[in-house]
Amino acid sequence: MLKVLLSVLLAVTSSFLCFDPVIAQDRARVGWAAMTASHTPLWVAQDKGFLAKQGLLIEPIFFSAGPPAMQALVAGDLDIVVTSAPNVVNPRLGGADTVMILSIIPTFIDHIVSTASITTTEQLRGKIGSVNRFGSISEMGLRLSLRRLGIDPEKDVQIVPAGGNPERLAAISKGISQFTIMNEPFIKEAERLGFRDLVNMATLKIPLHGNGIVTREAIIKTKRPMVAKFARAITEAIHYIKADKEVTKAIIGKYTRFTDPEGLERTYKNYTAVLLDVPYADPAGIKTLLDDMAAKNPKAAAADPKSFVDSSFVQEMEASGFIKQLYKK
Repeated sequence: MLKVLLSVLLAVTSSFLCFDPVIAQDRARVGWAAMTASHTPLWVAQDKGFLAKQGLLIEPIFFSAGPPAMQALVAGDLDIVVTSAPNVVNPRLGGADTVMILSIIPTFIDHIVSTASITTTEQLRGKIGSVNRFGSISEMGLRLSLRRLGIDPEKDVQIVPAGGNPERLAAISKGISQFTIMNEPFIKEAERLGFRDLVNMATLKIPLHGNGIVTREAIIKTKRPMVAKFARAITEAIHYIKADKEVTKAIIGKYTRFTDPEGLERTYKNYTAVLLDVPYADPAGIKTLLDDMAAKNPKAAAADPKSFVDSSFVQEMEASGFIKQLYKK
């Protein structure tokens, strides 16, 4: 298993390092974590040459999770991190100058998957739900979704940590939990095993940035042209993803090593359904998190959601006609 993982990471790194040093003018060290399709815009921006087109050469660095990547960013070892809202908010509440400049996944796109015997959300009451770990975005997503469905996650259910998607699937298979939170392509596998795709959390429209482009105010101040180039490349990649499904699915398969055609189709639809033409990092996607933290963290209760985002890069792309030209609006 270790050899397979190492080969995958080597292949991913090799793919990113295929660049033309003559074209590239600016350099950036970019951290990313989790081998999931939420990073498709980054992969497409590299593979289709949008980064090179902007005159940008990146050194991608893969992390096992978002917090270590953010530690590297705050320490000055990275310029940009592709990560979720909690990894922006927590360091900034601690005094760092982290800021999100662009949103990739503006809401929860996981699904609540249950045993076949659970046919309605009301039947989740009294049951055990599994998440990645306490404090993770999966736990937050499940708790917020349950509240939106009229179920108190503190009183009506029990939530336990189980690990990643494969471990959560194993937990529900063994009866350790009766429902869990999961994304594609694991939802397809769960259905194959007889479990129920109970709720598509995207339909609940809970604002929270599941993935976005994060940097530091100090980096924006000293390297703004580089950050702007990266933002333009990712924005063009988002347009391409929507315009060319088959090539995008091939790129997702390349990086995730997932080859099942139906699974790739479902993964593509699940992620692209929420991609924004104009990818503002809406402060509402930060406020959801701050509100959730407020009861236990006075700093979160007092924080202004607007201070965690910088909309100027998307504003510049709109004002210049860059986005309008992409979509020919």
